[in-house]
Amino acid sequence: MATGFILKGQVLSFTGSPFGGGRPEDAARLQEAVAVQDGLIAGAGTLAEMQARLPEAEVRDHGQSLILAGFVDAHVHYPQTAIIASWGKRLIDWLNSYTFPEEMRFSNRGYADEIAGRYLDLTAAHGTTTVCSYCTIHPESADAFFAAAQARGQRVVAGKTCMDRNAPEGLRDTAQSAYDDSEALIERWHGVDRLEYAITPRFSPTSTPEQLEAIGALWAKHPECLMQTHLSEQTDEIAWVRELFPQARDYLDTYEEFGLLGAKGLYGHAIHLEERERHRLREYGAALIHCPTSNTFIGSGLFDMAGLMAEGQRIGLATDTGGGSSFSMLRTMAAAYEIGQLRGTPLHAAQLLWLATQGSAAALRMDGKIGNISEGMEADLVVLDLASTPAIAQRAERAEDLWEAVFPTIMMGDDRAIAEVWIGGRRVTGG
Repeated sequence: MATGFILKGQVLSFTGSPFGGGRPEDAARLQEAVAVQDGLIAGAGTLAEMQARLPEAEVRDHGQSLILAGFVDAHVHYPQTAIIASWGKRLIDWLNSYTFPEEMRFSNRGYADEIAGRYLDLTAAHGTTTVCSYCTIHPESADAFFAAAQARGQRVVAGKTCMDRNAPEGLRDTAQSAYDDSEALIERWHGVDRLEYAITPRFSPTSTPEQLEAIGALWAKHPECLMQTHLSEQTDEIAWVRELFPQARDYLDTYEEFGLLGAKGLYGHAIHLEERERHRLREYGAALIHCPTSNTFIGSGLFDMAGLMAEGQRIGLATDTGGGSSFSMLRTMAAAYEIGQLRGTPLHAAQLLWLATQGSAAALRMDGKIGNISEGMEADLVVLDLASTPAIAQRAERAEDLWEAVFPTIMMGDDRAIAEVWIGGRRVTGG
């Protein structure tokens, strides 16, 4: 790969946040070509400039296709791959009816290997190059996921789920085993190649105070790790938390009390937040992860993107497979747009693309490595065909600018729109 390669097309990068005031499109930059060498972005600019930089590089001309950073999915459950789109349950019943029986199967390393590989292949086919995943309570499930990502040269985050109550026999660990198993996985995988570990209590209702305390102690010992959990997804879940933790000021306090609130914390859903919770999350610089297809599919509520962004919250975007109903970040962006419409605050195409790339990368504290096209960053790239179906093509033909051209693909696109995907400078899909 010494000579590298050059992709020519409409190369999109971001110079700032499109939520920062002013016109969202002013935070974006469009260039003609991007050069890649040794798995990194060697530069972006005109084709002539990139050819001068890499004179022997192959040029792959993608015409009017859009070239941007690979999508970053900041909250997924890879063990739920096989049960995606299961009918008709709200959160607690959905866990008991579909999720927990499926997760029991991941004590079998062979099955975990099969689903990990399937999941990463499915998501790559949809243009996703980095994910942050929950595993099951079984260390084997984390080993399988990390091994599959390592074989693909992929940057991922994952962690063994910890839960010692309100789950079936066979899906519960203990405070001590959660600590010990998680620490052993940190030592085995964190920082190896492009892999990072996330300490992973599922959510307060499935952990005793003793386990939350142990996990908080583990995070204090390993502050280099991210910590991921769920927060304020549904109103009946919040009522359950109040019953289980009667002394807590609010849902977030059940984490804060045990040292599980921090700048490297990832809090999935965060729909029904109280004022104190919003203030503390912003104060710590923690990340809220918006999961729009899941929020509508399970009937959770409407995330306040505009209000939370205006407060200065750090926000990522995610499919939440398999509570979310799609592996596609395009479909996830479309759902985020629709939720914004229902709240009276529609999102611009530049904002949606930023959330699915740089925004989610920043939530994972990886925005210096992935999520944008800039010299020295890792070469995770996706090429979007902006005329992938007749319906999309006929609408895009009328576009007066890039944003009108890409918006039909956001709203109606699927894996047919993914012309090529590159992970670490290696093409994994597309001709």
